[in-house]
Amino acid sequence: MTDLTDLTIVDALSKLREKQISPVELTQAYIQNLSNNHKYNAYITLVADQALQQAYLSEQNYINKKNRPLEGIPLGIKDLFCTKGIRTTACSHILDNFIPQYESTVTQNLLNDGALFLGKLNMDEFAMGGSNETSYYGPVVNPWSKDKPLVAGGSSGGSAAAVAAKMCAAATATDTGGSIREPSAFCGVTGIKPTYGRCSRYGIIAFASSLDQAGPICKNVADCAILLNSMAGYDPKDSTSSKRDVPDFSSFIGQDIKGLKIGIPEEYRPVGLNSEVASCWDKAIQILKYCGAEIVHINLPHTKYALPTYYVIAPAEASSNLARYDGVRYGLREDGNSLDELYINTRTAGFGAEVKRRILIGTYVLSAGYYDAYYLKAQKVRRLIKNDFDNAFQNCDIILTPTSPVEPFAIGDTRMLENPINMYLNDVFTVSVNLAGLPAMSLPIGLSQNGLPLGMQLIGRAFDEGTIFKTAYQLERGANFVRI
Repeated sequence: MTDLTDLTIVDALSKLREKQISPVELTQAYIQNLSNNHKYNAYITLVADQALQQAYLSEQNYINKKNRPLEGIPLGIKDLFCTKGIRTTACSHILDNFIPQYESTVTQNLLNDGALFLGKLNMDEFAMGGSNETSYYGPVVNPWSKDKPLVAGGSSGGSAAAVAAKMCAAATATDTGGSIREPSAFCGVTGIKPTYGRCSRYGIIAFASSLDQAGPICKNVADCAILLNSMAGYDPKDSTSSKRDVPDFSSFIGQDIKGLKIGIPEEYRPVGLNSEVASCWDKAIQILKYCGAEIVHINLPHTKYALPTYYVIAPAEASSNLARYDGVRYGLREDGNSLDELYINTRTAGFGAEVKRRILIGTYVLSAGYYDAYYLKAQKVRRLIKNDFDNAFQNCDIILTPTSPVEPFAIGDTRMLENPINMYLNDVFTVSVNLAGLPAMSLPIGLSQNGLPLGMQLIGRAFDEGTIFKTAYQLERGANFVRI
């Protein structure tokens, strides 16, 4: 009999409806996998007993034919989503024992649709990192690791690793500059960052408010469509939430892409691009051509400014958002002889090195005398990057690029740890999407010579996730990537 944890969400729902398996059996199978795979450090909080209780309720719903769209599907939740009564830390010491008294809108939507939660997933502290090494609870280990432990990508490394290692049917994640797409590429799974405003940010601990967006990481494209159906929607509690109707993303699965114009940006193929990444990109292009798509070359001239623009805007917003962690209202408190000393002691002890670095950068670019020179200028360049995409989409329907310029690297790689700029450079293909507020998906296409997954990214027009889903499905079929 096939291991239940091998089932996609689509297959699991079919078997659940036909009474071939039960929600309790499915949940127990994932709990067993959890207990066997602590070495990956993907979960930091487990709620197995609560998950089983929910599974029993789901079983009754199937018996009574009251099953909901995700009835009995066990999920992992990134530790950035507030979950009522379940510890939520953003993987930071400063929130080590924080237990929210409310539920984020996205997780509430999933619960309302019958999903159940196995626990909270590891991540970079406050989502600040590209390798999941900044977590207070230690790095996540990529399930594709062989001779040495490899990074799972960040910041949603726990989400991607848990899906890859079959420790949940799918996972929630967030993307500020590539934090869904990069770990998906590193772990050989599929993840989509929806259009900014498609999913509510209410109850998601903020990193950079104008960039953050929730999305799913799943085993394949069709599962992402199902999960995003439940996650997305207007929320009056989030002023940036879109009132646009949410289509049935699953309806795009299997649609023809004949005649679709695929944009290939010249700026994403710089001199010195990793030859294996370039080869994988060429493979994806040939698959889409075989499916009847038309390849067109486009230009995104301001791409070269995306990284510096992102690393001005994101830290600026982070420095403001993280000002609330002061030791007074909730979270860690380190006493001092004065209020100022309490603030200093608490934030010194509570924040890790990367978070402190970004707070310092953000405070600097927002300070008097530097606001115009850095932050204001970055916002102007952000508009130019957005205009580039608008112009490109006059000539194409969707854009295909690599997700990451590198394959998964070793945990503790000194090149990355000794020079943070090297880590930031790994986001070169992803950050412009967040600056423009566009949807993008990463899916695995092939393996490097080292046997490690390489992912490709599909970028769509704002609120046109449908075109991404139908294109990604055809690309997935053609690539025939074999999950571990």
